[in-house]
Amino acid sequence: MKKYTIFITLMLTGGLLFAQNIPSITLKNLNGKSINVQKLSKSKNVKVLAFWATWCVPCINELDAISEVYEDWQDETNMELIAISTDDSRTKKRIRPLVNGKDWEYEILLDDNQDLKRALNISVLPHLLVTKNGKIVYRKTSYTPGSEDELYEIIQKYTN
Repeated sequence: MKKYTIFITLMLTGGLLFAQNIPSITLKNLNGKSINVQKLSKSKNVKVLAFWATWCVPCINELDAISEVYEDWQDETNMELIAISTDDSRTKKRIRPLVNGKDWEYEILLDDNQDLKRALNISVLPHLLVTKNGKIVYRKTSYTPGSEDELYEIIQKYTN
């Protein structure tokens, strides 16, 4: 029984003990500039990678909710959110008008071939990754109103 308890404990905390590294994949921002996501995430400051799509209503709701408190979060924790669009060639043309209309202050990256999404085994949107020093320290899927408060608590936990 003791071995079983230790095994279960390791399985439950495995995400923290064996944090996954962000892969070295280059994406483009809305201006066409290439950005290596691994280099971007290798920071002592917390980075939140928010995977979203223009057709995903919960994704947009989540990014809108975070947008309302984003400036305060940055001031208090020096964190940064990078919104990574997984729109493909059919819906990619909707990204810029949506972002401009929302006036989001986030860095927007385009994963139009979904290379990063596949490399991180992401199958559900919205999907948030909290990273520090290039390692994933927290994962969350789905969005319900108010869950941004839980996210902020996680960000505070990993802030120096």
